[in-house]
Amino acid sequence: MTDAYVVVDLEMTGLNPKTDRILEIGAVKVQRGKMTDTFQRMVNPRMALPEEIVTLTGITDELARSGCDSAQAVKEFVQFAEGFPLVGHNLMYDYSFLKQAAVNQGILLEKEGIDTLKLARKLLSGAEKKSLDYLCEYLHIAREKNHRALYDAAATAELLAYLWEHFKETDAEAFAAKPLRYKLKKQQPATAVQKRHLKELLEYHKIDLDKELESLTRNEASRITDKIIFAYGRAGVSGQV
Repeated sequence: MTDAYVVVDLEMTGLNPKTDRILEIGAVKVQRGKMTDTFQRMVNPRMALPEEIVTLTGITDELARSGCDSAQAVKEFVQFAEGFPLVGHNLMYDYSFLKQAAVNQGILLEKEGIDTLKLARKLLSGAEKKSLDYLCEYLHIAREKNHRALYDAAATAELLAYLWEHFKETDAEAFAAKPLRYKLKKQQPATAVQKRHLKELLEYHKIDLDKELESLTRNEASRITDKIIFAYGRAGVSGQV
């Protein structure tokens, strides 16, 4: 296993990198077994947070609004992690959100990585579950806060250290960093025509949008517009169509 890497964890507004948004990025840099640096950014998702996300993370709408822009956060993270492979628990899940945000901004993000979830599934046969929450309790790994990015990244770093210490002699090859391949297309911002049409629908039907209009992609604007027309009709026309 490499002796230098960046362990990363994200909090998001949902599960799909194409439709949901980054809420928080946390990372720890590990070199020769020591944590040498940390990275934490709250990200303004420019939308109202789902209640279940607020309950899970403790991140409120007010706290989220204090965060930086997604493009800035991802750019700074890419700089922080430059030259280092990534480590994460269910790494491709977090990486897919980072990759989508990077592609949208024309930022190059091509990494190798180590997934502690895959390692736990392979090596910890005695653990009933393989979630980070369960494994932290199972292995007595302390966290100040659950489901906050920096604390989960630090816990994942400890998990990897435990797995390496106990299984390096029997299965060192399992700890090799592998290329992270995730292909997707750049999401284009909504056009002026789309935003104007959607704004007219929202005002006519007296609907509050849970996302900032200026933050919508073309696909989001189209999907929301179609949903409103199906449910309420076009502006100036009442009833379902």
